[in-house]
Amino acid sequence: MGERRRARGYTYLMVLFLVAGLGLFAAQAGVVWQQVAQREREAELIAIGVEISHALASYARETPAGTSPLPTGLADLVEDKRWPTPRRHLRRIYRDPMTGAADWGLEREGEAIVGVHSRSARSPIRRDGRPPERGDDAASAGSYADWVFRATDAAR
Repeated sequence: MGERRRARGYTYLMVLFLVAGLGLFAAQAGVVWQQVAQREREAELIAIGVEISHALASYARETPAGTSPLPTGLADLVEDKRWPTPRRHLRRIYRDPMTGAADWGLEREGEAIVGVHSRSARSPIRRDGRPPERGDDAASAGSYADWVFRATDAAR
């Protein structure tokens, strides 16, 4: 009977180690999944930022004589009422993938919008491979709020 009791003790220890190992594996998988999700949101932020910068360039390029070449709100990009028939430079005001809200940080010159950025204070994973529409230095960006998307000559 003593050997049988000892065998149960080893089995119990093996089950404890197995459960602990599975817990560590699950924790590591969660960290990896979180980084993958953040990278996907970064890619979405870049795609939306580039689209908004192209809309800013289109708005400036299609400016009637005597009017400002820069919008005062993002809604002006969705429906440009400077023409007899309203024009669209942007399909809709997209939500910020980092915050989940359609509340973008706006870079302004006076009342006019010259660029947009996320309001997220999280640190970015991506440090290189920035599109030309992002007028900042990606290596020195401390947060997503530092990723400013402006209309550039490349977008015009």
